[in-house]
Amino acid sequence: MPASSKRKAAAVGSTKDAIKKRKRVSKKPSPLVMKKVPTDPGIVLKKVVELGKHLRVKKKSGKKLTLAELKLPNVCKEVDIMDCSELQAHIQKIVISVVNDILEGKGFSYTMPTRSSGNQLYVPELDRIVLKDKMLTREFASVSNSRKVAITTKILQLVYQLCLKRIHVTKRDLFYTDVKLFVKQNESDDVLEDIACMIGCTRSSLQVVASEKGVVVGRVSFEDAGDPIDCTRMGVGGKAIPPFIDRITNIQSDAKFVLLVEKDAAFMRLAEDRFYNQYPCIIITAKGQPDVATRLFLKRIKTELDIPVLGLVDADPYGLKILSVYMSGSKNMSYDSAHLTTPDIKWLGIRPSDLDKYGIPEQCRLKMTEHDIKTGKQLLNEEFIKKNPEWHAELELMVKSKEKAEIQALSNFGFQYLTKTYLPQKLAQGDWI
Repeated sequence: MPASSKRKAAAVGSTKDAIKKRKRVSKKPSPLVMKKVPTDPGIVLKKVVELGKHLRVKKKSGKKLTLAELKLPNVCKEVDIMDCSELQAHIQKIVISVVNDILEGKGFSYTMPTRSSGNQLYVPELDRIVLKDKMLTREFASVSNSRKVAITTKILQLVYQLCLKRIHVTKRDLFYTDVKLFVKQNESDDVLEDIACMIGCTRSSLQVVASEKGVVVGRVSFEDAGDPIDCTRMGVGGKAIPPFIDRITNIQSDAKFVLLVEKDAAFMRLAEDRFYNQYPCIIITAKGQPDVATRLFLKRIKTELDIPVLGLVDADPYGLKILSVYMSGSKNMSYDSAHLTTPDIKWLGIRPSDLDKYGIPEQCRLKMTEHDIKTGKQLLNEEFIKKNPEWHAELELMVKSKEKAEIQALSNFGFQYLTKTYLPQKLAQGDWI
């Protein structure tokens, strides 16, 4: 058996053994740490550097496949990044087709791929979700569809105007152009995704962006629309990730890895302790569910710098779902997964097996709700979880133990335990999966 397979089998076995050992854990466990946690960056980051080299060799030795090359049946063509001129041409073509249908007595309608959960496909070779080719037609003559057809027409008009003026607006701006028609912002947002599908372009090509949400701090600098940005000088709050990723140029960094953090609280602790100065890294968070700009920014950083991405999330089903969105894409935006996903993210922590390994006290652990357990069981059946036996074993441990914990549970050992002990030990041991 190859050495890598032995390591994976051992990791899976040790995780499953943790279930049996859980009953023997004392009431007041003490954290399991090295006799002396290393602080020398050369020692702590040795395995991270090795991981980076391994991933670069793997990338060079293997050809990157595309959806078109796989020639899979019943899947949609990948969407393209379009400039304003291309987008205008596509909108004109759609409108002319609609007008011709009306003149020929066929009625007023739009046809587009359906983004329903049943029209999604996980492709193991690409390690991401793609959209299948099932189509839907919305007819203005239908009582149930007439309003959505009107919303589609309105948004097509607005996007065309944005292309003419070569400007961007937020989704909130778009909603307020006609609140009586849209009623709720999620309705205009949803149609915006449908239009991107119908045209065959990325969502960001539509000149409509979400408000800033994600933040970055650490060893990276770049130019944002020509303005120099140094992310080591952004304080505790970090630099807001700009929604216009295409305007970011001249990315420079000496970071050894990207630390992808689920929550703002953990991000602030890492930023305040200047974790990135001792262990050169880039720290990114979307403050929960990842937005499009943060996903695009992470992919851009990973692609240009070619360094590993390590995930730090809560030990619950939602932490794992967040990692999966970054890695394999979301079902809502599966049509754009080629541009939004960052493959091969490593799960650093907090993992279910860490609860006993690091002696997280009972008072810092949370009981999983029925909804948590249901979500965990659903994730166990997802293809992207099944393909990684180590992830599957960790999730299985979580569901069986019915316990979860947040990153902040580590604060029981001290507010700086995360930055001074937990992360240096994890990195030094290469303890990621």
